[in-house]
Amino acid sequence: MTAVTPCPVLSLPRAVLALVLISLLLSGCFSGDSDSSSNDTETGQINALGIRGLTYKTNSQHGKTDTQGRFQYYPGETLELNVGNLSLAEGVPAQEWVTPLEFFPDIRAQLSTVSVNDQGLSTHRPTEKKLITRTPLLNLTRFLIALNWNENLKDNEGIEIRDRVIQQLNAALPSLSSPIDFNVSEAEFTKNNKNDMSAANQLLAQICFYPKDHEICGAPPTEAEIQNADERPRNENNWDPDIEYKQDLENKRNRIFEAVRSLDDFDTEQARSYLRRELNRISTIIGNRYYLDDHIAKVKADDTDLKQVSISRIGGKPELADLEAITTRPQDVVVHSYGSQTAEVEYFVSGDAGGESEIITSFLPENTYRWVQKSLRVVITN
Repeated sequence: MTAVTPCPVLSLPRAVLALVLISLLLSGCFSGDSDSSSNDTETGQINALGIRGLTYKTNSQHGKTDTQGRFQYYPGETLELNVGNLSLAEGVPAQEWVTPLEFFPDIRAQLSTVSVNDQGLSTHRPTEKKLITRTPLLNLTRFLIALNWNENLKDNEGIEIRDRVIQQLNAALPSLSSPIDFNVSEAEFTKNNKNDMSAANQLLAQICFYPKDHEICGAPPTEAEIQNADERPRNENNWDPDIEYKQDLENKRNRIFEAVRSLDDFDTEQARSYLRRELNRISTIIGNRYYLDDHIAKVKADDTDLKQVSISRIGGKPELADLEAITTRPQDVVVHSYGSQTAEVEYFVSGDAGGESEIITSFLPENTYRWVQKSLRVVITN
């Protein structure tokens, strides 16, 4: 039962009571002590385009990721992620963006390893590029793509794991010859011989990606049933619509077998391409939140005073963990100083009129390993 805050005002005259009640309602009197409080959890998301249908659990929250792969959490919590009764990851730091790279502790630990680009500035992209070649990550990614309701995952779509798939997955898990292990070799994880099939392929073979009452989800006709069936009459006018002829049963059997998925249908390059797509989208989303004061700055040649360019964030303060800056033509424009706390770069012109340079900044927002790059063109005028 919801607790109610006592309000000892009910004996007041009606006119006074009405005014007091309005004030009390606005201040929270008569409201429940939990239901009226705003939900101050934060929202995280699995991948840029989402993975729908994963079960998540933190210290305080639990549920299923929605159509955009979103989940709720409090800062400092960790995630446990499952698809149905199959565990995918645990101990994953809950944050705004979570990708399958964070599912594996050893891969997650290397995400903050800083690389340097051709301009000598810090970047995260080479590290991501290297890590998405890891076999356990590719095994898990291929498996998740295979569970998508539509066999062909489009470029602008996230992964959708429907309840129908999860129900069949849960039913199939106890019958597997061994647990599904993403840490085995690719060959072990994907083997698909009739008498030696991996646990992941055994599971996929028991999932029908059609509505429950669809004929594809039924048992395939046996060889005996096909052999005992009548041949279809040569004359179409003599076909009986209530009879499944031998040719009909053969076609039905083939359709059912062809609908069975295996990891052979989803290769490692498809998994890498999917991971690259999601990682690049997240970096773009984060980068689009930040901007410089100007795209072009015009400074007179005789103006040697220090100038500033500030990094701003849409809807809030920049809150940078680190900042770097270079100039492409130091003979024309010199970077004097920069700092993450001020989110500013100071510079001055040193060249003649007509000269120009580009100031390139690379900065690391707080609570992410992803570096953002922005640039300012400085033109020296008369």
